[in-house]
Amino acid sequence: MAKRALMLCLIVITCAVTINAFEPSPLQDFCVADPSSQARVNGLACLDSKLVTAQHFSFSGVHIAGNTSNPLGSRVTPVNVVQIPGLNTLGISLARIDYAPTGVVPPHTHPRATEVLTVLEGSLYVGFVTSNPNNQLITKVLQKGDVFVFPVGLVHFQKNVGYGNTVSISALSSQNPGVITIANAVFGSNPSIEDSVLAKAFQIDKSIISRLQAQF
Repeated sequence: MAKRALMLCLIVITCAVTINAFEPSPLQDFCVADPSSQARVNGLACLDSKLVTAQHFSFSGVHIAGNTSNPLGSRVTPVNVVQIPGLNTLGISLARIDYAPTGVVPPHTHPRATEVLTVLEGSLYVGFVTSNPNNQLITKVLQKGDVFVFPVGLVHFQKNVGYGNTVSISALSSQNPGVITIANAVFGSNPSIEDSVLAKAFQIDKSIISRLQAQF
């Protein structure tokens, strides 16, 4: 009997750990972020609920096209806890992404979120790479109305393969999903990763590493 009770406790604890592997469920109706608070918590401290207004739960601007006149030819308009303080503790956010013809969102990861992308206009070539040791590339060309999922933490990318501008919207399973752009992280870290490490990792000459680092 005692052994059975112990087993039940272990199952309950395992389930609890699994459930809380990502952002925990909120314990109140809402916790509007108070960026002025000095409290140090995993997220943002709660604003006094008596001070909360509708403005804390709304954002205007997703209908506005982003400026894609940059080297990548893309622009991300985030809508996370920074733009909507009411998202604090709710574990969700979104983003509008605009792409000029041939524009790309380069390989990157979201360390804290799965992304569900929907194409609103145009055609988009998307893909992600599975983890080691297989590193399988999974890709698809999406058309207007198509949906694609990028699993949490995996490297993924998008490219406009249509003849005009493309627009997509993404939902992410975190109030603050984070973004690690692979090229920026590897070649633009501060301070720089030692060139001998990168030269061995990429199996190229140190001089090429130095040129790549100079671009970031």
